[in-house]
This record gives sequence, C-alpha cells and structure tokens, in this order.
Amino acid sequence: MSDCIFCKIIAGEIPCKKIYEDDEMLAFYDLTPQAPVHFLLIPKKHIRNLMELEPGDIALSGRLLNKAQELAKELGCGEKGARFVINAKRDGGQTVDHLHLHILGGRQLIWPPG
Repeated sequence: MSDCIFCKIIAGEIPCKKIYEDDEMLAFYDLTPQAPVHFLLIPKKHIRNLMELEPGDIALSGRLLNKAQELAKELGCGEKGARFVINAKRDGGQTVDHLHLHILGGRQLIWPPG
C-alpha cells in the first residue's frame, strides 16, 4: 500500500531501528516507547488489522506470535514477562492500518493501561 507508513518502513523508504527481519516480518523499536522494552512486530504482507485475517494467514499469525515471544525473551523479558498488544480498528485503538503487535516489557505494567 503506497500510503501505509509500515509498508514504507518495510520498503526501506522510512528508516527504523531494526531488531529482526526475515521474508515475512519485521521487528523494530517503537518511536515513542511506553516501557523500557517496546517494539513492534509487523507482517510484510499488508493486512489492515486482526479483524481482517483470512484463513490463509493462520500460519503467518502463528509465526508472528512465536517470533514476538522469542524477541521479548532475547530483549530481557523472559523471566518477568511482557505485554503483547494487538489493537484492531478505531475503537480498538489502532492508529496505523497495518496489522502490528506491540511488545512491552522491562517494568511492571498496570491494567487497564489507561
């Protein structure tokens, strides 16, 4: 999608502080971190949000979750834990229309987040 900021990051048109990349996904640090560890994990395939996953995306979504927990552990959240957040659509708090996971850790997080 030409107007999607995450698609532009994937294409290298917008720089990011990359943590991980393979053929299917990209992980990078959030520009406005809300915790000592705060990164995003996005599929390279443009999927607007979680509500629009299709049956063909099941394997990809599983690999995204697996990579999210793997990276969280690598970044020091293995012992105390982390929060894995997927916002979907406007009422769910999604601000970029490209499926993405926020992974936050490194401090105790409260609920509800506010």
